[in-house]
Amino acid sequence: MNGKKHHVLVVGVGSIGERHLRCFMNTGRADVSFVEINEDLRRTVAERYPGATPYSSLEAAFEKGDQFDAAVIATPAPLHIEQAIWLIKKGVHLLIEKPLSLNLDRIDELRSLADSTGKIISVAYVTRANPILRQMREALKTGQFGKPVELVVVTGQNFPTYRPAYREIYYRDRKMGGGAIQDALTHTINAGQWLVGNIDRVVADAAHQVLEGVEVEDTVHVLARHSDVLASYSLNQHQAPNELTITVVCDRGTLRLEMHKQRWRSMKTPDTPWEDHNGFTFERDTLFEQQACFFMDAVEGVLPPLCDLQEGIESLKVNLAILKSTETGSWQPISR
Repeated sequence: MNGKKHHVLVVGVGSIGERHLRCFMNTGRADVSFVEINEDLRRTVAERYPGATPYSSLEAAFEKGDQFDAAVIATPAPLHIEQAIWLIKKGVHLLIEKPLSLNLDRIDELRSLADSTGKIISVAYVTRANPILRQMREALKTGQFGKPVELVVVTGQNFPTYRPAYREIYYRDRKMGGGAIQDALTHTINAGQWLVGNIDRVVADAAHQVLEGVEVEDTVHVLARHSDVLASYSLNQHQAPNELTITVVCDRGTLRLEMHKQRWRSMKTPDTPWEDHNGFTFERDTLFEQQACFFMDAVEGVLPPLCDLQEGIESLKVNLAILKSTETGSWQPISR
């Protein structure tokens, strides 16, 4: 941290955008403004956060010149790339909400602009800011557990409990970035890639099983190959317990993240007790505040982006392959 506050513009202050606004403000490292085209929502958020300057459009925010050094794009996914290209041409570093997009259109243009301008682009896979996952990944990287050979991810929660407005928001429409695959599964896919490397191919099954008022999938099963590592991902958005476990089986031991218990565990000798690695207590906003700090560290050149543009593109390609597999019922390769 260089002591100088960043001027951050949050674009879109729906549920996730408001969280970004609040969490950047909470870091004490940023002066935060926001863009919201919905007049009622803009007024409500401005009243809730009197320190944040509201704007009705991107153009209005930049009328007085390039006053922002960073922006968070938290609008619906179909708008992400167009807005990112517009903003990076204004000389702004970017944190883009997931999914990065719904297709690969103009991705190369954005990547080229990032390369030519030197601006940071990070994709907001907030799970990477979780200290439990980070510590388990560091332990895996030491090699003490040997070579990863299998990855098993199982997660579920009662979505209406945490997102009661799911019927009215983007979630109800795949074309807006909705459905379990693009909204929730993509977080665990990205975490899996961070742990054991990129995915080469996938086969998937998904269905709408329970959630009322929508037709998009709420249950997904995926088999994947991360090179030599066999993987499975299971997710539903209707079960009573809110749980996430990520198990990495190596040839000399096993590591398991239990997010709902805020710990990770390890075992090297068969049929012995797990060794628990505890000491983690945090609220959901804590992870978003950490993500904001990691992003500002990257802007300052202190650390690399938590999830850089290329990694976000890899997760987008997996999203697209999973969606295609649910339609065809066949294995889908990940293009490179």
